[in-house]
Amino acid sequence: MKTQTRLESKIILPERDIPTEWYNLAADLPGPLEPPRHPATGQPLGPADLAPLFPMALLEQEMSNARFIKIPEPVLDVLTMWRPTPLVRAYRLEKALGTPARIYFKNESVSPAGSHKPNTAVPQAYYNKAEGAKRLVTETGAGQWGSALSMACKFFGMECKVYMVKVSYEQKPYRRALMEAYGAKVSASPSTETNAGRSVLAKDPNSLGSLGIAISEAVEVAGGDPQAHYALGSVLNHVLLHQTIVGEEALRQMKMADDYPDVVIGCVGGGSNFGGIAFPFMRGRLTEGKKTRFVAVEPTACPSLTRGVYAYDFGDAVGIGPMAKMYTLGHDFVPSGIHAGGLRYHGMAPLVSELVSLGHIEAVAYSQVPVFEAALLFAHTQGILPAPESSFAIRAAIDEALRAKQEGQTRTILFNLSGHGHFDLSAYESYLRGDLVNYEHPQEAIECALKNLPKIAA
Repeated sequence: MKTQTRLESKIILPERDIPTEWYNLAADLPGPLEPPRHPATGQPLGPADLAPLFPMALLEQEMSNARFIKIPEPVLDVLTMWRPTPLVRAYRLEKALGTPARIYFKNESVSPAGSHKPNTAVPQAYYNKAEGAKRLVTETGAGQWGSALSMACKFFGMECKVYMVKVSYEQKPYRRALMEAYGAKVSASPSTETNAGRSVLAKDPNSLGSLGIAISEAVEVAGGDPQAHYALGSVLNHVLLHQTIVGEEALRQMKMADDYPDVVIGCVGGGSNFGGIAFPFMRGRLTEGKKTRFVAVEPTACPSLTRGVYAYDFGDAVGIGPMAKMYTLGHDFVPSGIHAGGLRYHGMAPLVSELVSLGHIEAVAYSQVPVFEAALLFAHTQGILPAPESSFAIRAAIDEALRAKQEGQTRTILFNLSGHGHFDLSAYESYLRGDLVNYEHPQEAIECALKNLPKIAA
């Protein structure tokens, strides 16, 4: 009797082949990015201006035009605790959809903190420790970034303070517990601990909070403590740089699978996991003329790419942090309390924003109910319960596969599974009860927030 060959679903990159350099997309852009600007004067900022918040090594990466930047060995020593991560062919999802498309996902949920965020938390803690910082202060939405930085700080013997957006603080108590288990101190934002938090609460005592507000609190605390630095989990160039280890691994793994993506998909809040999976493949488009499409998926509750404007705006809600040119809904914008807390940011990474403006990235937006429907199909077929944020990418990947089926075409789809949903069970409970609500802000609410953009000639 002939033995049936079992399909191999996991493409495993040997640990010895882990990438040893990060890819810097800025080197392959047609021109330089607009510089960050001072929140009060509007003048361009240099490394010295940002030194109170960040170590010089990270600021050099932020401003660098080098195509590749070496990953320090102490950072690789930590990352190889779980890296390289698997690239998985989603055969069971393909079969359920009846599609001729080939669907792959990079499984970043296997990190100790459960998401892609340690890819930048570890180097940030390393560089800060090397420069003598004793503690790091940050914000977090759903808690994935806060968990990652808490873990990284523990590895390098540093203290960690986290301001967690209030709606997520209440929705996801086990995310908070994980941060505290790693040794972090966590406060709901807006809090009464800072001038920024108190000013927000004075206007709205019942504020749900936002990443912009939490950033204001973290920047204020870090800026007032000579032994502390601020750490950011998304948006900035050096953060997206660190995440490119994801796409660099995926490039090698797709070659092992003798395949190459026609479309690369990632969810977007500030842009870190999308940049991580997409930028190494974007290099092929920018420098070799490859025709790969790139799809950034955001929530209709916080649609910076699909309904925002490309302009200079503050990165935080109060306006004490640097300004960046990005797609924004206005720093005053407070999204509805969707369960994908990591996607509730008013702006988008400057690098992602520039690529959208140049037509290299397509942006789509989904409401959360169809996203959770896709998440459960993924769980039922592939066994992994995805984070609400990752589920936006899954929804888009499913729709791409269904279009391939309708058109009768094969198509290779790659998406980033940025994290698992084990601490998001209240969201799934809400969906299964039928309590989940679709949010879409009226245009007048967005226009109101956009009226308060800083006055600066971009």
